[in-house]
Amino acid sequence: MHLMNIRSAITASILLSTLMLCLSVPVCHASDVIIIGDTRLKPVVEIISGIRKTLRASTKTYAPPEVKDTLRSVVEKEEAKVVVALGREALVEALQLPSSITVIYDLVVIPPKTARPNTTGFYMAIPAKDYLDLISSHLNSIKHIAVVGNRDQLSFLAGDTNQHLTAYSVKNAYEFVNTLRQVNSADAILLMPDASLLTETAMEEAYLLSFRRGIPLIGISERQVKEGALLALVVDTVNVGRLIGEYATKAIKGINVGLLPPSPPKRFELYLNTDTARKMGIHIPDEMVRMAKKAYP
Repeated sequence: MHLMNIRSAITASILLSTLMLCLSVPVCHASDVIIIGDTRLKPVVEIISGIRKTLRASTKTYAPPEVKDTLRSVVEKEEAKVVVALGREALVEALQLPSSITVIYDLVVIPPKTARPNTTGFYMAIPAKDYLDLISSHLNSIKHIAVVGNRDQLSFLAGDTNQHLTAYSVKNAYEFVNTLRQVNSADAILLMPDASLLTETAMEEAYLLSFRRGIPLIGISERQVKEGALLALVVDTVNVGRLIGEYATKAIKGINVGLLPPSPPKRFELYLNTDTARKMGIHIPDEMVRMAKKAYP
């Protein structure tokens, strides 16, 4: 009986100590970095994986609906110094926070137009120049490229390109398809990442026009390459996560990362469709095939 009393006393002491530890300081709950993102989405999971490779600080992840209209109170409760907003919905909430909280964003096509200080991040759209550099280095038969997209994306992603690129601004999927019908002189057509233009129906028509005229499409996703686009550059989301982790680490140390301009992807993965190339008489060198994350035969 005496032994049982001793054990009970020890157990009670441990439970009391644990409770006092959690109540005395915010160790049990505080998080230096709050991540807002839908973890059902693969890019979000990959970015968070990358963040954890470079960030040595406490984090907590919330889905966007969990913090809608309540993010400020969540940040105060967690005593967070940094909020990572993954996606447009998350970013809308984060931009309403006091400027003392660093906001780092990603999973947006192009940077938001905001005057909020202490804000920076990465965007998913790959500048046209990266495509032009890749093509000029490896695909000699493609000299002139037409790029089709909305006005804002063209201005931001293709505004500093050279005379080998002609831009076509369109407002909707109908104008997108109609413009493709009129493009005859280009050696390839580069698509901008606007989901409202690149609908499933519009892309079906785009593939038909591409093969009918022998003008390859340069896409924005692996799926488009699989469906018939010649190639696509796709963001390496794990690497983006690493960079976000590095930025968050600096912010926690008191460095104003908001002074750093928003950045395009630093690394991306190449996807090729060698069957499309063969049907259109485009030679893809072996070196380019070896560069590819995947080549669809």
